[in-house]
Amino acid sequence: MKAIVYGTTGDPDVLQLAERDLPTPGPGEVRVRVTVSGVNPTDWKTRSGATNSLQFPEVTPHLDGAGVIEAVGAGVDQGRVGQRVWLYMATAGRPTGTAAEFTVVPSAQAVPLPDAVGFDVGASLGVPALTAHRALTVAEDGPRRLRPGALDGKVVLAAGGAGAVGHAVIQLARWAGATVISTISGPEKARLATAAGAHHVINYREGDPAARIREIAPDGVDIIAEVALGANLALDLAVLRTRGTISTYANDGGKPVELDVRQNMMLNTRFQFLVLYTVGPEALAAAAEDVAAAVGDGVLPVGEEHGLPLVRFPLERTADAHRAVEQGTVGKVLVDVAS
Repeated sequence: MKAIVYGTTGDPDVLQLAERDLPTPGPGEVRVRVTVSGVNPTDWKTRSGATNSLQFPEVTPHLDGAGVIEAVGAGVDQGRVGQRVWLYMATAGRPTGTAAEFTVVPSAQAVPLPDAVGFDVGASLGVPALTAHRALTVAEDGPRRLRPGALDGKVVLAAGGAGAVGHAVIQLARWAGATVISTISGPEKARLATAAGAHHVINYREGDPAARIREIAPDGVDIIAEVALGANLALDLAVLRTRGTISTYANDGGKPVELDVRQNMMLNTRFQFLVLYTVGPEALAAAAEDVAAAVGDGVLPVGEEHGLPLVRFPLERTADAHRAVEQGTVGKVLVDVAS
């Protein structure tokens, strides 16, 4: 099979197209013929060595993807062969990601994908959707699971609603019944956040964004899904309700975070920092179940018309796909694996 591999960390040029043996699924595993592979910031950060050293002699990158189960290992229902699936966390503690014609993952990490839902959607779920789910389910007063009605009466602020995680936050929060506000930096991103389903879109670079948010939510925002905590903290605290939650999954821009302890004491602020690698198997499994239900309800579409443009590369140009994500390309970067 064809696979993208790297044996040393570094810039995107360490990624090489190679021929490798077809992987054999072990007990509890499935082999998937990959159609589309999704690229996330964590993929390039791992490849570059920015977040950790190389854990295996050789790695095929990418956590997310979608395709069809071709073979199963011992203990897995043979009826899964031929099933369309979306994959998540493929390289978590493993060297075999989705940037290959075939990959092997634990059976639970290959989630059934409805026939009516395209592989592009499947490859765009994984990290963004599971991260969004976690961000929306850590508040003191719940909920712990998402479903229609779970966030009725709540106000959610999706910072950076034009990004992949922000996009999923908007879609999942709206599906669960929340009033959704998104902050963006310009008219094009406003269009995308609106297309994703945000009820209110506010340019944080213009006027008084805190006052505008307070007009929408006089009692404050219940949950903030935050992508740039250092840059946005002052705004977040100005609009957060007492006992509200700031769920932080990134600190884009790298601005240091300085907390006014008394201000946060008075607010009873809950800060939830999150990354999927250490969230634990129970939270991951619950998120995957809820995201699968949302997919079944048709509420997680992707594409320009749904607020998440798709930027595509063939397998042999995976290095260019990584460059696109590193450079902050707006939209979801996908690698087409099957010809």
